[in-house]
Amino acid sequence: MTTHPLTNNNIKQRLIKKVQEAVLDKWVNDPHRMDKRLLALIFLAQSSDVLENAFAPLLDDHYDLAMKRVRQLLELDPEAESMKANTNEMLWAVVAAFTK
Repeated sequence: MTTHPLTNNNIKQRLIKKVQEAVLDKWVNDPHRMDKRLLALIFLAQSSDVLENAFAPLLDDHYDLAMKRVRQLLELDPEAESMKANTNEMLWAVVAAFTK
């Protein structure tokens, strides 16, 4: 159910494409090397239950791969990740709040 109607669907489509690319074509397999805003967007989209909708247009193999990579991110321990060198502690604090 749409709770916030869009005035510009192009922006939504660009965001969906960015998220899809982040977990497929541009996957870096290290959350500390990912764009922080994009990483936060993935966690927030998952917490808001809209991430599966973003992956719905993908082919089955790509959908499965995207969801597998998102699960890898969700399985990370935010406390352990926040202790790593050169990390954004605030980002991981927010991730901990949204994923628990």
